[in-house]
Amino acid sequence: MFFERHSGGERAILVHLDGQDPEAREDPQEFQELAISAGADTVAFVNVPRHRPSAKYLIGSGKVEELRDQVKAEKIDIVIFNHILTPSQERNLEKVFECRVLDRTGLILDIFAQRARTHEGKLQVELAQLEHMSTRLVRGWTHLERQGGGIGMRGPGETQLETDRRLLRVRLRQIKSRLEKVRSQREQARRGRKRADIPSVSLVGYTNAGKSTLFNAVTDSDVFAADQLFATLDPTLRRLQLDDLGPIVLADTVGFIRHLPHKLVEAFRATLEESSNSDLLLHVIDSHEPERMAQIEQVMAVLGEIGAEGLPILEVYNKLDLLEGVEPQIQRDADGKPQRVWLSARDGRGLDLLKQAVAELLGDDLFVGTLRLPQRFARLRAQFFELGAVQSEEHDDEGGSLLAVRLPRVEFNRLVSREGLQPLEFIEQHTLQ
Repeated sequence: MFFERHSGGERAILVHLDGQDPEAREDPQEFQELAISAGADTVAFVNVPRHRPSAKYLIGSGKVEELRDQVKAEKIDIVIFNHILTPSQERNLEKVFECRVLDRTGLILDIFAQRARTHEGKLQVELAQLEHMSTRLVRGWTHLERQGGGIGMRGPGETQLETDRRLLRVRLRQIKSRLEKVRSQREQARRGRKRADIPSVSLVGYTNAGKSTLFNAVTDSDVFAADQLFATLDPTLRRLQLDDLGPIVLADTVGFIRHLPHKLVEAFRATLEESSNSDLLLHVIDSHEPERMAQIEQVMAVLGEIGAEGLPILEVYNKLDLLEGVEPQIQRDADGKPQRVWLSARDGRGLDLLKQAVAELLGDDLFVGTLRLPQRFARLRAQFFELGAVQSEEHDDEGGSLLAVRLPRVEFNRLVSREGLQPLEFIEQHTLQ
């Protein structure tokens, strides 16, 4: 990693501004969960009622003096703000507190740096860190800036700063070039799945909604899942077989959060494109969360940023085990299509309903009929059985098979084309209506 991270466990003061603007207001409970996820040891949570942020400190000078005294008395290592600080505000606060100051974006970046496991994930985090830190680069060289004449004031400060910025730009170009290759590889893999007529389904949703737990339950995987924000960072893809549909590719993706920094959206575009190119999005929602409607709005806003707002979406209300009197169910729209599924990924209730709903939404074009297969099509008969597409079988006087089948039309076309026959020709010759 280009920028070193502290190992965590640092004594921290959390500062939250409680303003009147509901659009700009952050969630204080979510802020504390973010700090815990980053490994901070929270000593105090300071709620500052402030309707007009200060240009110099964001908060008032009187509150800054109070915090300075508390920082010294409690031997605080870091002060974290639940808001975005400008580079100058960050420098001014660090000068007064004489300790590190971090804003909301820096906090999320630190959590991402801890969670990244794959080479791609680490590159994406580093890109976001570099772009965020580039505006704050001057902070580390203030003692070398050319401030005027006099002994000790003449030196290479400006040159050193420019050298560092040039090295930063070089590293940014290298990372973007590597991520562009990753993006190209992902696009190539997606084209391959399209050619094979394998639908792709992505899990999206607010962070800690239970996406990874659901992913593990449905695919029998062991993706890291924990009751913490941003437990999943690197995308994971698994092949899944669904009745009446055949194989699909299910993707577990990074969770969204309120006011997700644009730098992260840009840095993780290669990963988020996995969602924007899906055939169906499973929007996982924490049904036990009181603020779930606000979280749904934030997820839809991020989907709009990555160009995925127009894709078919199935809402999945998770954590049913935390609710009383609500049973697993499929809720449908006026046309009878699945719109919402209620389930519990933890105890497995409703998973069969989710698979049924996905199969219905992706399997609109099903082939359902009875096929007469002469004995020379024994291999094709075996393939129908292997896919689980045979509803029943009878035999005619000539030893042929009468198969009642149900499967996606694209899968049906693929199988009969392997026999050197055109699908329509095969249906006319071998289907009994």
